[in-house]
Amino acid sequence: MNAILNAIKWFFHGQQWHGADGIPHRLAEHLWYSGVAFAITVAIALPLGLLLGHVRRGRTASFFGFSVIASANGARALPTLGLLILAVLVTSSSLVPTLVPLIVLAIPPVLVNAYTGVQQVEPQLRDAAEGMGMTGTQVLWRVEAPVALPLVLLGLRTAAIQIVSTATIAAYVGLGGLGRFIVDGLKRQEYPSTAGGAILVILLAFLIQFVFALLRRLAVSPGLRRPS
Repeated sequence: MNAILNAIKWFFHGQQWHGADGIPHRLAEHLWYSGVAFAITVAIALPLGLLLGHVRRGRTASFFGFSVIASANGARALPTLGLLILAVLVTSSSLVPTLVPLIVLAIPPVLVNAYTGVQQVEPQLRDAAEGMGMTGTQVLWRVEAPVALPLVLLGLRTAAIQIVSTATIAAYVGLGGLGRFIVDGLKRQEYPSTAGGAILVILLAFLIQFVFALLRRLAVSPGLRRPS
C-alpha cells in the first residue's frame, strides 16, 4: 500500500513532467516504438491471415494454412528477453532489437484471429456471393472480412496490448519509453519511480482496451457482436 501511495506522490513531483526524462517525453517514445511495431505486425499478419482463411479449398491451401498457424502459435512460446538479446547481438541498430521481439510476440493473435474469423464464415454466404457474380477479392472484402471483423478486432486488440506492455524492454538496450522509469528505478532503488512506470503502462493498456471496445461498437454490425 505504501508503494502505491509513494507512486502517486511521485506523479505530483514537478520534475516528472519536464525534460527528456519526464513522463510526456517517455510516453511519446513508448507510443512511437509500440506504434511502429503494431503497424509492421498488421501489415504482415492481417493480409496473410485473411488470405489463408479465404483460400480454403484444396490440400495445398489446407497445408499452408495449418503450417502458418502452427508456426504462429509456436512463436508465442519464444522468450521475449531472449529474442531481444539475440537481436542486439546480430544487429548494430538500437531500434531493431526492440521491434523484433515485439513483432514476433504480436503476430500470432492477429494472424490466427484473422484466419479463424474468415474460416468460420458460413459457406452459404460465400456461395451466395459467388452466385451473384462476385470475384474472390470481392467475396473476401465485402462478405468474409465484415463477418470476421469481431475476431479480427479481438486479435488486433490483443496484439496492441501485448506490444504496449512488452515495449518496456526497450529500456534494457538503452532506448527510452516508460520502461526507463522501471529499469532505472530498480537500479537506483527508487521504487516510487518503478511503481509509477508500471502504473503508466497499465493505464495505457486499459486505454487501448477502451479504444478497441469503442471501435468494435462503431465498426461491427450489431448482429455480429458477441461477448469477447
